[in-house]
Parts: sequence; structure tokens; C-alpha cells
Amino acid sequence: MLELTGVSKSFGDTAALHPTDLVAESAETTVLIGPSGCGKSTLLRLMLGLIRPDAGNVSIDGTMLAEQNLESLRHRIGYVIQDGGLFPHLKAAENVSILARHLEWSAERTTSRVHELAELTHFPVDGLDRYPAQLSGGQRQRVGLMRALMLDPDLLLLDEPLGALDPIVRADLQNDLREIFRRLGKTVVMVTHDMGEAGFFGDQIVLMREGRIIQRGTLADLLSKPAEPFVERFINAQRTALHVLGEDVS
Repeated sequence: MLELTGVSKSFGDTAALHPTDLVAESAETTVLIGPSGCGKSTLLRLMLGLIRPDAGNVSIDGTMLAEQNLESLRHRIGYVIQDGGLFPHLKAAENVSILARHLEWSAERTTSRVHELAELTHFPVDGLDRYPAQLSGGQRQRVGLMRALMLDPDLLLLDEPLGALDPIVRADLQNDLREIFRRLGKTVVMVTHDMGEAGFFGDQIVLMREGRIIQRGTLADLLSKPAEPFVERFINAQRTALHVLGEDVS
């Protein structure tokens, strides 16, 4: 569904991403993880076309991302950021439906889709008439997810979507998100800094450091066959989260 070939990006003299190849398989969840500044969010923004690579290509379902098709391909991609990234002056339903209204969907079709997504994400229908400031953090994140799903995209990109939530809300939303991904069969790429969360969601985990992919595979691969000492150090630094998953990191 998503393929990056030789993609690199620098900002001034700083290499944010060295030449990188990556494939996200259809209907699977790929999790990008690594320390702050390792290039994972840069990689996600390149996938969406928010920034252009200095070299290499990004392809969505075999079509190369380029200026002339950027808008049409973005309609096939849902994007979720931390705390939902909602417009504060729009009610929840208006935030969810903003792209549908831009594409001039009928009011009936738009309303039907919004209510369908509210049911899918366990969002209270009476909350659709509230502004973001009147919603809890978990509810704002559900609105952000509904907005990303509004056009029924093939691909979902999530940039640390649960990082700002308290542990109980985060756990509930993790369970709901994983169930939604499985039910809809979406291709998902998620950025997180939490190895426990990466193991919970990821069919493929991609561990990054200093703009490079250090290792990719399942959580079991990273635990049992670390590619270099940094992998072991990174995992051991998050041993509590992994013990919650029942993984042995001793």
C-alpha cells in the first residue's frame, strides 16, 4: 500500500532522514519508534506529502506522490495528530466533516457518515454539537480519528495520537483503535515513543535512530535478535511497558 524508496530529507546542514527504504503492507499496522529527533515524524510527514523529499520517491498503492496528484492522493490518506488537532471554532461534527463539505457532499450523506463514525469510535452523539474545549482529551482524539476516517481512506497515518492522554483513557482508546483497525482492514502507520504501545499495535515495528532505520520486525524479533546494542538499550529503558504486555526483557 505504501512504499518509500531511497527517501531522504535534510533541513539546512542537518540530515533529518538518511536514504531510507520502507514498505507498509496492506491491512497491517507499521509502528515507527525511536528516541526524540530520530526522524520518525519527518518520515510520516514525507508519507503525507506535507514536506517533499530531497531524493527518492513515495508511492501510494503504486502511484508516486507528486505535486500534480498530491490532493487526490491525500484524499486516500487519513491523518491523526496528538490531541486531535481540531479547529477550536468548529463544533465536533463540523471538524469531522470538513473535507466532505469541501468536496460538496450532500448534507444527508455527510450527516449519515458522521453518525456512522460516531458509533464506530464510541463517541457520544450529543458530543457532536460541542466545541473541542468542551470535550475531554479522549473525546477530542476520537473526533480526530473520525475526521481522518471521513472519506474512508485506504491509509491511516497517526503521529503519537495517544501521547497526551492519561493512562486510563489511553488504555481504553488503545483497545478501541486496535479493534477499529482490524475491523476496517486499514493500512496504518503510527508514530509512538512507547515500546509497549508499539508491541500492542504493530505487525511491523521500525526502530529508528539519528535518521536511520536500525531494525524492523515484530516485537519478538527485536527482543530476541537485536541488530545492535542500541536496540537492547532502547528496549531495556522501557522494560516496564513491556512487562505489562507480558514480554520477557530480562
